[in-house]
Amino acid sequence: MQPILKTFGKTFYTGDKPGLAQTAKLVNNLLAAAALVISSEGMAMGVKAGLDPKTLLDIINVSSGRNSATQDKFPRSVLPGTFDFGFATGLSYKDVRLCLDEAEAMGVPMMMGAIVRQILALTQAKYGANSDFTSIAKLSEEWAGVEIRS
Repeated sequence: MQPILKTFGKTFYTGDKPGLAQTAKLVNNLLAAAALVISSEGMAMGVKAGLDPKTLLDIINVSSGRNSATQDKFPRSVLPGTFDFGFATGLSYKDVRLCLDEAEAMGVPMMMGAIVRQILALTQAKYGANSDFTSIAKLSEEWAGVEIRS
């Protein structure tokens, strides 16, 4: 299959047994959601303290806190207030739920993952399953009483 997959022009990894790609996808999507949750909280705190959100992102993105949310999602979807990164809250919730279910079946505790799932559940309840998952930042904004815009 690898020669065929290579014609698509992206890097593909094949595992030794079925299901490994799904596990990798679920772990990756959990980490992406977790980065968005914690970045939203940090950005809300920084803005509430008086930092300009773009300046704070610039600092984070040349420092050890940089992640996919600070590098991509905030500049494209949160700072302009469009919340249109392109991944639905309902799909993110589903992936995180499936990841936690798999982890539980394997006996792997995921306490922080459970918190991410709860934040996604709150986001979905407030903004709907079809909302963009960057709407997570709206919860932090609301709770902190600030808007993260630039």
